[in-house]
Amino acid sequence: MDKAVAKILQKDLVGNDVVTPEELSVLMQVTDEEVLAKIYKKAYEVKTAYVDNVAYYRGLIEFSNRCIKNCKYCGIRRENDKAERFDMTEEEILEMARWAYDHEYGSITLQSGERTDDEFVDYMIELIQKIKQIGDGSLGITMCVGEQTEEAYKRMKEAGASRYLLRIETSNQKLYETIHPKDDLHSYQTRVNCLKAIRKAGLQVGTGVMIGLPGQTLQDLVDDILFYKDMDIDMIGMGPYVVHHDTPLGQEALQAGLDTEKKKLERLQLGLKMIALTRLYLKDVNIAATTALQALDPLGREKGLVAGANILMPIITIPKHRAKYLLYDNKPCVDDNADKCKDCLTRRVMSIGDRVGWKANGDSKHYFKRMHHV
Repeated sequence: MDKAVAKILQKDLVGNDVVTPEELSVLMQVTDEEVLAKIYKKAYEVKTAYVDNVAYYRGLIEFSNRCIKNCKYCGIRRENDKAERFDMTEEEILEMARWAYDHEYGSITLQSGERTDDEFVDYMIELIQKIKQIGDGSLGITMCVGEQTEEAYKRMKEAGASRYLLRIETSNQKLYETIHPKDDLHSYQTRVNCLKAIRKAGLQVGTGVMIGLPGQTLQDLVDDILFYKDMDIDMIGMGPYVVHHDTPLGQEALQAGLDTEKKKLERLQLGLKMIALTRLYLKDVNIAATTALQALDPLGREKGLVAGANILMPIITIPKHRAKYLLYDNKPCVDDNADKCKDCLTRRVMSIGDRVGWKANGDSKHYFKRMHHV
């Protein structure tokens, strides 16, 4: 093992020692699986010490795939006329939220394509309020509905949402501009400002990136982790880039030969490495083992937990709509139902020695520390 890597891993990272940005760059270069296993082991130790070896579930309800945005990588982009559009009814959404509560999930995530019209925002507020009336009102709610106004974020918080996930996708502004159309609807600065507005609204702030994008460098990924720290992020949902064949970026990637099995394995390795290095650098944040990992490896999510992740987002979208919410190709679990997903995932969690945080919100420890310092 490289002396520089060995020296970093000898640090007391479970204690008060920290990884420097320079050391992050050194670790990011590692590709040897045996050395990576040692990095993952260290990240798992840090996870256990700082956030416990408990996997918290966020039942994922993908309730609409209508979107005003036209991001070049996304299967539900506005101009993809091959996407079959749908909206779950309010009753269907509430039925799945009740299912989550009855099956001891501590939280749900409401995710959709992006809309910013008043009618949509009002509908979200009403929905959050109704979900909060389920059971004893303890179901945590993460919102993932894109760029909104600061007022909309505040209203969601007041209605009972506790977290908001808005992925930056890449912290490199130039790269951001190559994977989004050049217009007012797709501004990097707006995205960053929205993350700040989410914080001001008092919500737990979540973001994340796509890993292994065409044109992305290892230093870009290091900078993404530094971005999480600079923005004082509470929770991170990031995953390897997975091609969607009906998108401009997907077409480019396929033509450039970036979707071979070898390239997919490289992106999977990068995805796991990002989880581990983010855990080592930020310690007490929530990190999701995303479905995208499983799209590249049947055991991807377990490997994510072993590398330091502590959040899972099992899909609980009703079966008739699952296959329509496709952000990328080969999305796993689209043929399952919520019960099957729950059982399968729970076995996966236990297989690596973690336990499931039943009935627990699993809120970000970092968030409470941050609020304490305010």
